[in-house]
Amino acid sequence: MRNSKIQMMVEIAMCAALAMVFDLLPLFKAPQGGSVSLSMLPVFLIAFRWGIKQGLITGLLLAALQLVTNFYFVHPIQILLDYIIAFTGLGLAGIVYKQVKTNLTSGNKVAVTIFILVGTFIGSLVRFICHYISGVVFFGSYAPKGTPVSLYSLVYNAWYMVPSFIICAIILIFLLSTAPVLANVKKNQAA
Repeated sequence: MRNSKIQMMVEIAMCAALAMVFDLLPLFKAPQGGSVSLSMLPVFLIAFRWGIKQGLITGLLLAALQLVTNFYFVHPIQILLDYIIAFTGLGLAGIVYKQVKTNLTSGNKVAVTIFILVGTFIGSLVRFICHYISGVVFFGSYAPKGTPVSLYSLVYNAWYMVPSFIICAIILIFLLSTAPVLANVKKNQAA
C-alpha cells in the first residue's frame, strides 16, 4: 500500500513536470498566449491512470509551474481563471477513469475510445471555458475593431484548444489501447 502511494506521488510529480516541458515546446504559440501543445496529455494520463483526485492534483501542480514560468498578471481573478482553475480542471477527465479501466480490462476498444474522448473533452472544455471567460473579461481590448469581444474570445481560444484536445485524445487512445499498463491495467487483465 505504501509503495503504491509513493509510486502515485512520483508519477504525479513527473507528469506535472513533463506537462510543463511539453508546454515549453509548443507545436504552435498564439500571439496573446495559449498554444497548441501536448501539455494536457500527462495530466489526462494521470487522471485515467489514478482517478479524478490525482488528475486534479497534477493539474494544480502544472498551474503552479505555469505561474512560476509563464506568469502574466492582469487581475487576481484572471490568475484563478487562466492558471489555477483552467489547468486544475484538466484533471476532471478522471471522471471516467473507472470506465476507461473497466473497458481496457475487458478489451472493449470502442468503449475505451469513447470514454477517453469524453474525459479529454470534459477536461479540455473546463480549460476552454476558463480562458474564454478570461478573454471576454480581461482581454477584450485585443478584439479587432467591430468584432464582438465574446466572438473574438471564442475563436481565439478555440483556435488553439480544439487542436490540443484532438491531438491529446488521439495520442491517449493510441497509447492506452496499445499499452493498457499506462492506465494501471496489467497485460494479463486486458483481453
